[in-house]
This record gives sequence, structure tokens and C-alpha cells, in this order.
Amino acid sequence: QSQLVESGGGLVQPGGSLRLSCTASGFNLDYYAIGWFRQAPGKEREGVSCITTGGDNTNYADSVKGRFTISRDHAKKTVYLQMNSLKPEDTAVYYCAATYSDYAGLHIGSYDYWGQGTQVTVSS
Repeated sequence: QSQLVESGGGLVQPGGSLRLSCTASGFNLDYYAIGWFRQAPGKEREGVSCITTGGDNTNYADSVKGRFTISRDHAKKTVYLQMNSLKPEDTAVYYCAATYSDYAGLHIGSYDYWGQGTQVTVSS
């Protein structure tokens, strides 16, 4: 069964950092464009960042530019989301998503596979 698994969420103080990881079982993540999305309570799911299969092109939501960095390690078949300078408004469940394409952008409908999500809470 093909599935994505996120890890690395947790509770962090404002200004702190977390690194989220996304791995896959049942398919080779190397051939898939990956996106990170988040959903805060009472809000719609929104795109945070995305990366091409080769890792040479990335995109970020304006709200996280300069603070978040997406990357992928083909040897480990893992995609990361490094989150720095975290703010309380970054609190959400974070999801990784995959699609069999070189690039998919930040549109939810472009992705075929979704993980179960990992909770990120930014609070003092």
C-alpha cells in the first residue's frame, strides 16, 4: 500500500526551529514532486512549499519565505521542511503530499498522495 509518513512535529517556542521529514512506502519518492501543506484549526488547508523531483526548483508561500526551506535527499528518499523563526501563526497540522510529476506547485488538487499529518505547535 502506497503511503506517505510525516515526522518531526512537536511543541516549540516562538523563534524556535523544527525539521519535518516526509518518507514514502510502496513507491519511490524520487520520481514524485512533493508539497508541504498545513491546516490550522478552523482554517482551510494551504500550501506551504513544494519541490521538483530533481530538487532544483522550489516554491514557498509568502507567509514562510525566508523562514522555511524545503529540500530532498535522494539517497535517503526523504523530503525535509526546515522551519526556522517559528511564529504562533505557524501552528497547524503539516502534511506532505506527492504526485507523479516533475513539479506540481502549491495547489492541493495537484497531488495524489497525502500523509496523515504531523502537529506543529508554536507557543510559549
